[in-house]
Amino acid sequence: MADTLKEKTPDSETPVNPWSKIFREFAPLLIFFVTYKFTDIYVATGVFMVTMVIAMVMAWRIDKHIPLMLKVTFVIVMISGTLTIGLNDPRFVYMKPTIINGFFAFMLALGMARGKSYLQLVMEAGLPDLKDAGWKILTRNWMVFFIFMAVINEIVWRNFSEDTWMTFKVWGFIPLTIIFAMAQTPIIIKYSPPQKSE
Repeated sequence: MADTLKEKTPDSETPVNPWSKIFREFAPLLIFFVTYKFTDIYVATGVFMVTMVIAMVMAWRIDKHIPLMLKVTFVIVMISGTLTIGLNDPRFVYMKPTIINGFFAFMLALGMARGKSYLQLVMEAGLPDLKDAGWKILTRNWMVFFIFMAVINEIVWRNFSEDTWMTFKVWGFIPLTIIFAMAQTPIIIKYSPPQKSE
């Protein structure tokens, strides 16, 4: 069944293993959360950094491809994690989601200003037949969503406890992202060519 779920990457002929993709997107965050519950923010940050390295290695070894979003996230995690541990200041890891979401929002906005959809460059393999109008709407929607997530992260970490921020980071961010992605389905259907009946 896993073979039927495999998709092609934009710049590689090697299929993407779905289980590898799920691991690298969700496992580091969940491991970060569990480690924090049994230790503290500094140990959890160190474990998170190690888990991100493993995710990068898995992507390369299994899929022969490291997605751009994973590369960006990895760099920001390494920088914020090093600063958090090295300076004994958790604010750097608190701000990591803000920086990541802000960066993605900025890049999408930059692409739109240049008349391009950078979202299409990342996701086109999964939606090869989507019309340009659909890509424009999806790009705008994801840009707004990334801004929203950045603002929410700032509100939570600046106004609530570390435990509350950590809980929301896992049990708030992930569900919100899944719900938002699912909410884009009508747009994808509307701007995709009708399926030909056999």
